[in-house]
Amino acid sequence: MLRATLALALLASPLAAQDRVVVVGGGLAEIIYALGQEHRLVGRDTTASFPPEVEELPDVGYMRALSPEGLLALDPDLILASEGAGPAETVQIMQAASVPFVQITDDPSPAAVLERVMTIAGHLDAGAQGEALVAQLEGEFAALRTEAEAVSAPKRVMFVLSAQGGRINAAGRDTGASTMIELAGGANAFDDFAGYRLLSDEAITAAAPDVILMMDRGGDHAISDAEILAHPALGLTPAAETGAVIRMNGIYLLGFGPRTAQAAQDLHRALYPDQHKGG
Repeated sequence: MLRATLALALLASPLAAQDRVVVVGGGLAEIIYALGQEHRLVGRDTTASFPPEVEELPDVGYMRALSPEGLLALDPDLILASEGAGPAETVQIMQAASVPFVQITDDPSPAAVLERVMTIAGHLDAGAQGEALVAQLEGEFAALRTEAEAVSAPKRVMFVLSAQGGRINAAGRDTGASTMIELAGGANAFDDFAGYRLLSDEAITAAAPDVILMMDRGGDHAISDAEILAHPALGLTPAAETGAVIRMNGIYLLGFGPRTAQAAQDLHRALYPDQHKGG
């Protein structure tokens, strides 16, 4: 069904193959590389950091702080941008410009990953590569579901976005982090609110997460294991007591590109190591 949809998307595409493409969105850049179309790229935004060679391309700035001048300076034939790109004023100007500015869904779900592949393949005249990549990803997501469904008692996972000043910002439902936790066979410890929220110490203690999940990064938003143990609420959680802290690369965990199933499987195996002993 998805491959048939891809064929329709290719037929409906209003654009011929484009030779000078700017991509805005790390996951979109990964898809272009996975399709073997990286030779078309002439620029990327700051969030595009994988594969490493993408960082050799000119940087048009952070995806939510783009300028029309920065985008057009690279003389692109096509700009592929995540729906999350901005600000709104830049998007409006680019939509009125002569260069095609294509916004692509940034929904954090397996179905949206496949949709992004289909859309990008259509605009890059890469139908055969798109069909092959969709088939590969369908298989990876199916294998992931099999592993996740084998979990009898899902662990409660708390995704910590930041801990600046000791204030814990965590993921609720309808977030990329929550989707990844569920794909990996876990349960989001904070499914009673949507989006990201600063939590009270009482809320953290009451949620009693079995595992703390974080992006592996430095700077003001980082938090060390020692700081977790010393935190008045995090230090009292079952996760802290057992040392169940998982750190993953941010673009790998939350990029929702062609590595999504692989990232979720890595998270699953970190959550349930006993399930894979000897495997």
